Amino acid sequence: MATLGIIGSGNIGSAVARLAVAAGMNVVIANSRGPETLTDLVAELGPLAQAGTAEDAAKLGDAVVLSIPLSAVSGLPDGLLDGKIVLDTSNYYPSRDGRIAELDDSTVTTSELVQSQLPGAQYVKAFNNILAHHIPLLARPSGSADRSALPVASDNPAAKAEAEALIDALGYDVVDAGTLADSWRFEPDSSGYTRLYLADAGTPDDQLMTSVPGTTPKTKVESALKSASRVNVAERVF
Repeated sequence: MATLGIIGSGNIGSAVARLAVAAGMNVVIANSRGPETLTDLVAELGPLAQAGTAEDAAKLGDAVVLSIPLSAVSGLPDGLLDGKIVLDTSNYYPSRDGRIAELDDSTVTTSELVQSQLPGAQYVKAFNNILAHHIPLLARPSGSADRSALPVASDNPAAKAEAEALIDALGYDVVDAGTLADSWRFEPDSSGYTRLYLADAGTPDDQLMTSVPGTTPKTKVESALKSASRVNVAERVF
């Protein structure tokens, strides 16, 4: 039985954990506050889940979902994720992370920055373009007519293939969004980011956290990625 390590127990990490146990996977989930703070979440997830340290999640996971603030990635222990398939959900939010010059001037994408901080990981960008509460609501078994899709990007074809298989098992079709240099197409404010999954595209910003999702098939995601224009990151404030 596969084991998914999850570093970060926030909204996205917890949502992916719920999909994993529903798919029959073991889960080892960690956060920065310690395993003892995850008692309620692990009880909710059931017997397939256990709390641990980041080291436990990295060691025991056949793959690892990294779902921590961008500014926290550089604080991970050196070599923690070496050799591991890592699905990174992070985005750059200047209001939280502070201004990062190489992102503001588009020298690199967020994904390229994180990959440079995790040089030994088999790195894939995934689960960063969908609202956390939509993740369990849109998941469907393979072959379902109303299945939604998620984009992934990576410079490692083998890691990308492994990530695609994992995401399929979790309940989503996958769209290959290219390399990490292409991943701006589904970063914040792009046409491939969050609103793509809304049932009502006109939902006001202040209602996004309670918004209703709508089925978002591969063709819709592919179209959004293809039509995306690169965002001027330096003008973003959230």
